[in-house]
Amino acid sequence: MTRLFYGSLVCGLLIAVPGLARAQYDYTTLEVPGAFDTFAYGINDAGQIVGWYYDGVIIHGFLRDVDGNYTTLNAPGTSNTKASAINASGQIVGYFTDASGQRGFLLDLDGSYTTLDRPSWARVFAFGINDAGEIVGAYDDARGQQHGFRGDETLDPPGSTDTIAYGINNAGQIVGSFRDARGFHGFLLDVDGSYTTLDVPGSGETDAFGIKDAGQIVGSFFDDSGFHGFLLDVDGSYTTLDEPGANQTEPHGINNVGVIAGLYYGPRRHGFLATPN
Repeated sequence: MTRLFYGSLVCGLLIAVPGLARAQYDYTTLEVPGAFDTFAYGINDAGQIVGWYYDGVIIHGFLRDVDGNYTTLNAPGTSNTKASAINASGQIVGYFTDASGQRGFLLDLDGSYTTLDRPSWARVFAFGINDAGEIVGAYDDARGQQHGFRGDETLDPPGSTDTIAYGINNAGQIVGSFRDARGFHGFLLDVDGSYTTLDVPGSGETDAFGIKDAGQIVGSFFDDSGFHGFLLDVDGSYTTLDEPGANQTEPHGINNVGVIAGLYYGPRRHGFLATPN
């Protein structure tokens, strides 16, 4: 399954599904200096952003601080490092490629990398971390089937054939994506263990990437006109997020202030920061 979408001042807006009001955002394009492509993925409440960039040879992770300065992140002994999420204390999760394959990592405050792995996990992707240090992601089993995880717990919505857990908030709610006989869907796993399927109306597939503490969810969906971002509010209403001029918009992270980090294609891939106005 492994659905890893890669999608100066830019202004944009959220275009609502019929019957919904429009929400306005200001967009800032994020570019790591010298990068061919920049992918913004995670954002914490302080406004620190993590992601990765391609320099023409390999992929590096990055941390963008609140002053706009970029720090390159390279897990030792790896050929590619991708940072996916950052919590309030500055702990970062992601994944890298080394001689043994694809592995998840936790980058702690002291600069140390801890590999996230289990003997039965063939490939590991760490995508989300909350302020309590709970980590979610996905792994492949020996048969190549993909499962979501939280810590040591496997997460599979009923009827799913492949699952990815992308985001976790401080309440312990988890969002992600799964595939079943009908196609690709987003999901919300609530604190009581119940799964809710998320399908943007009129879409062919839906992926949920990030969730804030109040329950708003961001992700992307595909319809006849291409890939778009969305914001799902707590009342169940969907609002479509399209960065003007972009071929594809993918919001991946949302913090508790409502600021969104993601990426867009136009035609190169750029990170973006969307701030409510």
